Amino acid sequence: MLFTYEIQTGNRAELVDITYLVNNALKKAGVKDGFCIVFTPHTTCAITINENADPDVKTDILKFLNEKIPQNYKFSHFEGNSDAHLKSSLIGCEQNIIIENNELLLGTWQGVLFCEFDGPRKRKIHIKFI
Repeated sequence: MLFTYEIQTGNRAELVDITYLVNNALKKAGVKDGFCIVFTPHTTCAITINENADPDVKTDILKFLNEKIPQNYKFSHFEGNSDAHLKSSLIGCEQNIIIENNELLLGTWQGVLFCEFDGPRKRKIHIKFI
């Protein structure tokens, strides 16, 4: 079963908690045991799983990525968003999550995060259960 959601990001770079979307889709799908794939079909954003309790973690991730891959580096790509393409490639556009007893098998502090690197934009997220 496939679920597609749209989210609107508000900044050029931000990490948005989408755990609630994945949980909502899981409840609708009624999957007891299996796998969940969370995928975004865009080349300048990503999906990651990381700590979701302390907002400073999100800030630190973006700070580190922006320091190591600055937007103003002399890239050849004319659109001015090569930094976003590189960040997307490093983080990745999908994550797999185990489902056990109709629950996402995430750690206590983990959440599913949508990583925007070239916003603000309207983005799609696909969630597939196997």
